Amino acid sequence: MTTTAVPQFDQTKFDAALGRFLGDAGAAFSSALVLVGDKLGLYKALNEGGAQTARQLAERTGTHERYVREWLSNQAASGYITYDPETRTFALPAEHVPFLADDTSEVTMFGLFSMAAVLFADEPKITEVFKTGQGLGWHEHDQRLFACTERLFRPGYRAHLVADWIPALDGVAAKLRAGARVADIGCGFGTSTILMANAYPAASFVGYDYHVPSIEAARSAASAAGLSDRVTFEVASARDLSGDGFDLVCCFDCIHDMGDPVGVLSRLRRLLKQDGTLMMVEPFASDTLEENLNPIGRIFYAASTMLCTPASRAQEVGLALGAQAGEIKMRAVATEAGFSKFRRASETPFNLVYELRP
Repeated sequence: MTTTAVPQFDQTKFDAALGRFLGDAGAAFSSALVLVGDKLGLYKALNEGGAQTARQLAERTGTHERYVREWLSNQAASGYITYDPETRTFALPAEHVPFLADDTSEVTMFGLFSMAAVLFADEPKITEVFKTGQGLGWHEHDQRLFACTERLFRPGYRAHLVADWIPALDGVAAKLRAGARVADIGCGFGTSTILMANAYPAASFVGYDYHVPSIEAARSAASAAGLSDRVTFEVASARDLSGDGFDLVCCFDCIHDMGDPVGVLSRLRRLLKQDGTLMMVEPFASDTLEENLNPIGRIFYAASTMLCTPASRAQEVGLALGAQAGEIKMRAVATEAGFSKFRRASETPFNLVYELRP
């Protein structure tokens, strides 16, 4: 008779697990307070005014002292701010300013924390599709998702798109300066499109997205930026696009969301000129699960479970590459779609940038 050994209880591992779970629960509970601090300008006021008491911060921000005192206490317990018991003042460390008080910083955290609120709101829907294997379309999520997505990706695009990613593509920057035609697929609110248009005034741009409210927001943004004469936005899915003759086609953090990424890339290849380029920006990922078991992978796998995989499953084919597909899988998809050249052109801790040629 074969017996199965019962694992021995390890108190040290138990204590470590307890600390980890309490830390995660504390972070989940405190996420809402980060949003409060963002919306009320509490972090910025701490940064601008230096160490302050709860009363001083409340007066500076036009808020109620009793709530502010409780908020500050939570933030100090979280390690986000510091507390001096002698002066009873709270301060935002200089090292934390890029995360909590600078909207232009590449590492601002508010997009991530805002997204967490959306994921909690969508949990009942995702729980149901776990049972059926069906999908949940991008448009079927909590309506806050679209603005959260724009805020999440905007800092990285602003920091790298014009400065690093486009120059890393062979000959593309020169074409844009000379007056290229550019298509931005899955453009959302049009942030990436408008960034490129501001940088390359001789080029013309078309942004495509199937989500009507996002296209309406993108059109408003282009108008406000004074770019409507050479930047347009159209409601269309990636597989339904018409036309050709583009020098550059861009896909920012969207190909892994496609139900049929091979079919989509095949269609996009036909939109390009013979010497055109497709720039595909994807979440940073290594090629094996064990390599992705890290803090960034943790976030991306969560987003993939709640957003990316359901989006793909809601479409034809439903390949569901997921947000941690990695370079090997993306290369295979591009090759099957008919692209003859594929290379990693650039990367950041959060993104991989691929250059595809027909």
